[in-house]
Amino acid sequence: MPEAPKADQPTTRSPRPAKASNLRGGIDLGGTKIQAIVIDDAQTVMGQARRPTPTKGGPQDVVDAMAEVLNAAADAAGVTTSSLRGVGVGSPGVIDHKAGTVANAGNLPDWKDPFPVVSSLGGLLGTKVEVGNDVDTATQGEFELGAATDYKSILGVFWGTGIGGGIILNGKPWFGRGAAGEIGHVVINEGGRRCTCGRRGCMEAYAGRMAMEIRARKLHDDGKKTDLFKIMEKRGRPRLTSGVWARAMDHGDDLAKELLDEAVVALGAGVGSCVNVLDIEAVVIGGGMGIRFGQPFVDRIEAAMIPHILASDRPPAVLLGALGDLGGAIGASLLIK
Repeated sequence: MPEAPKADQPTTRSPRPAKASNLRGGIDLGGTKIQAIVIDDAQTVMGQARRPTPTKGGPQDVVDAMAEVLNAAADAAGVTTSSLRGVGVGSPGVIDHKAGTVANAGNLPDWKDPFPVVSSLGGLLGTKVEVGNDVDTATQGEFELGAATDYKSILGVFWGTGIGGGIILNGKPWFGRGAAGEIGHVVINEGGRRCTCGRRGCMEAYAGRMAMEIRARKLHDDGKKTDLFKIMEKRGRPRLTSGVWARAMDHGDDLAKELLDEAVVALGAGVGSCVNVLDIEAVVIGGGMGIRFGQPFVDRIEAAMIPHILASDRPPAVLLGALGDLGGAIGASLLIK
């Protein structure tokens, strides 16, 4: 990540806002954490907050948690949520923009049927709410404000609980018929490891944080030594978060290294295949795991991609997301125009 943001990138100063009506909120709803910000029109983050994503209950419990985190961010900014111009939410799952619902958010507790996020969260916050796909909004954030401002066609690769993709072609987001960008389910090994989606051989089955945790538990139960779960318990985490993986690597944990090596190989094959189809100018690596492991792993993923790229004489730029941990929430805030 660059040491200092570009002039048009968000900063995280905390002066008191002159006019609350100039502020908007952004919520990044992830499988392990909810990140919320309050940001102004100059892209200055005025307040922020985060908390773990609920692992029990259902959609209403998750929405209640989102409201709590956004309220905390608004408190940090010295405003009320009802005074905000609006709040954008980047959410996993199937988004129905017209109905304002989210369905099939597989990494969230018991979230299958469409749930009215816009009306439910809007009622709790007292302001307008817009919802979009989390990876699409994060990709838009990097395109408008982050690492990819110099490019017109990009692929956002968000390496976290799963592997999400966002596509921008000739300056415009590409959604296909509603399911474009599901790069985590590019098949890299026909008949291979079972993915959390139920299919076999997906890139996500080897590189998604949730799939890596499932694999680590199986190998640990089979007698493979690892400190991953000791670190998880010591840090009071319910899951193997990106921070747990990073600490295990710092401790020289062999199983963590083995599974992260597998993830890099899988990302190289899967993302390289997507590059062959799209021929985009740049790939931006973000997400919880991508940001945590940073430039060294971006370099490793790029090296793993090159053997799979047909136009290897002109490969795309491979960039680390410049908006960091706040990238998803900043991108979501752009839903409020």
